[in-house]
Amino acid sequence: MANEDQYKWGVVIIACMAIFIIVLDSSAMNVAITTLVVELNTTLTVIQSIIALYALIIASFMLLGSKIQDILGRKKTFLLGLLIYASGTIVATLSVNATMLMIGWSILEGIGAAMILPATTTIVGASYEGKDKVTAFGIWGGIAAVGAAIGPIIGGIFTTYLTWRLVFGSELVFIAAILIFRHYLTESKPTLKWKDLDIVGAVLSIISLILIVFGILLLTRPDYWIYVEVLMISGSILFVIFLLWQRRRINKGLVPLSDISLLKNRIFGLGNINSVIQQIPLAGFLFIIPVFLQQVTKLNAFMNGVALLPASITILFFSLIGAKLSSKLESKYILMTGFLISAAGTFILGGVFNVNTQIIDIVPGTVVFGVGVGLLLSQLTNLTMSAVRSDQESDASGFLNAFKNLGYSVGTALIGVLLLLGIFSGLTVGVESSGLAGNMTNEQIQSSLFTYVEKMQTGKPKKKRNS
Repeated sequence: MANEDQYKWGVVIIACMAIFIIVLDSSAMNVAITTLVVELNTTLTVIQSIIALYALIIASFMLLGSKIQDILGRKKTFLLGLLIYASGTIVATLSVNATMLMIGWSILEGIGAAMILPATTTIVGASYEGKDKVTAFGIWGGIAAVGAAIGPIIGGIFTTYLTWRLVFGSELVFIAAILIFRHYLTESKPTLKWKDLDIVGAVLSIISLILIVFGILLLTRPDYWIYVEVLMISGSILFVIFLLWQRRRINKGLVPLSDISLLKNRIFGLGNINSVIQQIPLAGFLFIIPVFLQQVTKLNAFMNGVALLPASITILFFSLIGAKLSSKLESKYILMTGFLISAAGTFILGGVFNVNTQIIDIVPGTVVFGVGVGLLLSQLTNLTMSAVRSDQESDASGFLNAFKNLGYSVGTALIGVLLLLGIFSGLTVGVESSGLAGNMTNEQIQSSLFTYVEKMQTGKPKKKRNS
């Protein structure tokens, strides 16, 4: 519990600052995709991969990051993760090419976030009880929604009027504030030693998840499709081996990387499944709309942020409303309502995208989608974590945050696949039937369009001459 001589909500405010900067990156940088492609001399697929890899690294290292709490204590784990995250932020801010951005953003920030996220979950859970706990997790989920929601407008302002590098650089202010007020954080006594750490389980979990998501990412590269099946099957097999390895360690009385018996808990299991399902469309929404607005309507980064602002405000408002509703309605009813409303939003959005689409056309769908997402984010963490015992909180927070980020990574990867299908079907047919392609073959049209989209070009796709 929080010390009585300290500000009651100090713990959750620090946790919220941490979650805010972690979720800010992806949504803020989505509106800067064109600028990143040009300034770093790279392609849309590479930037998409960096965004997906960020969430993937978080998911892959989450179980390990969660277990380290039992060795170092949750406060030390949180602060160590914060320092690793800060180093990644500095590297990302100074990036001169896509590789440097990937190292700083995807890898270093991802590993740091994998240590921070489960620690914040357990710190908040251990610091409050009863209604205060529900409120704290509601605020925590709401701020996560805020980071994802207002990211586009922040990224748009920095990218258009200053530089995208300040998206990362500004996070150092929050990191400094967290370090200054770290005395609010509560420490836990270590229950394990380094020799108890399941290294084999950690390696299996990390590699299996990376292989699966990389398999999905490669679906956007037709020349690499031969490897997709191998990666996804290999990853799935390794994940099954990981689960069997965990069960073997438990049966032998050894400490597993994660207590997989948690997955037998019906409410906890459903909470994780719902988190994955909720994150997939959210990731797709935050990736594809900025890409569409930059490619088709030619909006700059700031106007991209303005276009997403109604959804941002809606997500924030209904995440806060959802936290209050939980005292009057059962969480499961709020969750079901959230899923139905967000599904309605995606249905509305599905019919508005064409070459004549304007900002006002996407607002109704994004607002409806935002209502559903806000309700979902306000409930999932508290409902899922409330289903486990206090001695299971570290493992439970690791699973929950791993699944959430895996869902986000998969969502970003899948939307790239759908974008590719759009290029190879609708756009190719449209160009061919218009007669603009001249004597180009179907394959040449596809190649030209793919290069055009990859480079986020603003001119016409180049025609290729027949050899």
